[in-house]
Amino acid sequence: MNEKNKRTHYCGQLSESNVGEEVVLMGWVQTRRDLGGIIFVDIRDRSGICQVVINPDRLEAFKKAEEIRSEYVIAIKGRVCLRPEENVNPKISTGFVEVLCEGLDILSRSKTPPFPIEDNINVDESVRLKYRYLDLRRPKMLNNILFRSRVNKAIRDFLSENGFIEVETPMLTRSTPEGARDYLVPSRVNPGCFYALPQSPQLFKQLLMVSGLERYYQIARCFRDEDLRADRQPEFTQLDIEMSFVDVDDIIELNEKLIKYIVEQATQRKVDIPFRRLTYKEAMDRFGSDKPDLRFGMEMVEVSDIASKSEFKVFTDAVKGGGIVKGINIEKGGEIFSRRQIDELVEKAKEFGAKGLAWISISPEGVKSPIAKFFAEDTMNELLQRMNAKTGDLLIFISDKEKSNALSLMGQMRLYLGKTLGLLKKDAMEFVWVTEFPLLEYDEEEKRFVAMHHPFTSPMDEDIPLLETDPISVRAKAYDIVLNGTELGGGSIRIHSSMIQQKMFKVLGFTEERAKSNFGFLLQAFEYGTPPHGGIAYGLDRMVMLLLGLDSIRDCIAFPKTQNAMCLMTGAPAEVEDRQLRELHIQVKI
Repeated sequence: MNEKNKRTHYCGQLSESNVGEEVVLMGWVQTRRDLGGIIFVDIRDRSGICQVVINPDRLEAFKKAEEIRSEYVIAIKGRVCLRPEENVNPKISTGFVEVLCEGLDILSRSKTPPFPIEDNINVDESVRLKYRYLDLRRPKMLNNILFRSRVNKAIRDFLSENGFIEVETPMLTRSTPEGARDYLVPSRVNPGCFYALPQSPQLFKQLLMVSGLERYYQIARCFRDEDLRADRQPEFTQLDIEMSFVDVDDIIELNEKLIKYIVEQATQRKVDIPFRRLTYKEAMDRFGSDKPDLRFGMEMVEVSDIASKSEFKVFTDAVKGGGIVKGINIEKGGEIFSRRQIDELVEKAKEFGAKGLAWISISPEGVKSPIAKFFAEDTMNELLQRMNAKTGDLLIFISDKEKSNALSLMGQMRLYLGKTLGLLKKDAMEFVWVTEFPLLEYDEEEKRFVAMHHPFTSPMDEDIPLLETDPISVRAKAYDIVLNGTELGGGSIRIHSSMIQQKMFKVLGFTEERAKSNFGFLLQAFEYGTPPHGGIAYGLDRMVMLLLGLDSIRDCIAFPKTQNAMCLMTGAPAEVEDRQLRELHIQVKI
């Protein structure tokens, strides 16, 4: 062989239709086997694997084949032929054919890799991240990246067809400290001044609406200097969408079609629309979460009115203190859980932060429960009826003087039970919109109201008068899309009225000076004719993770960071030379 030979086919594309053709393949050596004088090489590229047979009568090629090892990069010239029937491998796409080698070149040699380039390896993630370029050669990781590319293409195809314009917004922008911590970038030409890397393109996409683009999108890189976990990275990718002259229903309906298109194009799975919708209040009351997992039922039931009739002090004190009592019926739970396992459920509730967990088991002999003695017969019957209890069921209850605590704690128990009982099916896709979020929440540390989403989220029209009298009760024109208990994305209709924006800033405790300092350029733009507008942003890494059924977004990002925001491959972040710091007028103090 020589350099004039160009690759004619990808390794994984050969089939019976290619039998008799002369081909040139290039790729990595997956395995090399010497069987009685004949050498078999599996050659791999991103499309798959093909078996190559090298006979000793091709002396030059055979000598080179004796040298090669796993992960050598080689070029093979040969003729495609059918495999002998006993050697057929139906598990791979090229399993019915092989290439009879006529020439072989070693293009690059390889050291022995620190781990096998194959799936289902037992190796620490830190090693995989240090040698990420090798990890990405593994079929599973490679397929994750290819899948992500298909998702990106589907997004662009759909939005382009629906009149959206892709616009890039700045990576170096102004810090607007109202939310997560910014990554700051010092300016060499403006000593003492800093850019911020964008947490999202939020302000710029609103400016694009003022600019009259009407329909914008961007697959944007975003940055947040915050604590990390399995589904969070310091730098992440966001699908950002904004539209003018729309209401909540317009945005939801278009995005349902977008999600349906993405899933069906990338996975070939069917998605039915419209999706279910729950208000924030409904989601919290029924599932104890603003991102409810609807793959299973086990809804929470309000029993405060009945519990207050009992003599069980834990319940009555909670209700008298303005709190609630919530219950869940674990159908057939009395048959599933032993007394020891029920005690473990009680301890689990305490781990979540509950003071305890009351329970009632319905056996054929009747009610079994430590709290049964505190209930009159008619009150107990009313409770069982409310809980739709049947023989074999196990009822559990959590109470708290703080309603939000009771809802959250029981929501955590519900999810724990779903996992424990094997109800969280990975192949299910349960989408739900959660709407009408609270506009504000109270920050105990800062002793003021803060925006639950951001300061430009529009309140519900009928709630605007409450901004001045009862701000915590104001609902927002905000919405999240949730898949299997994980938030995929969220957005809102934005404030476009200067009067309402001023009221919002006042409630947030912003002085006029602070509002101008943080958002002056946006507020100035709003003085020149602002259309009603709204949008949504998706965590693209998280979307891909969920569609692939992965446990971590790191497995669908080419070069991710660790939980400490480190890149083990490059060693970033790292110290820099004193000369660089002097140029930036920075002195490091530790």
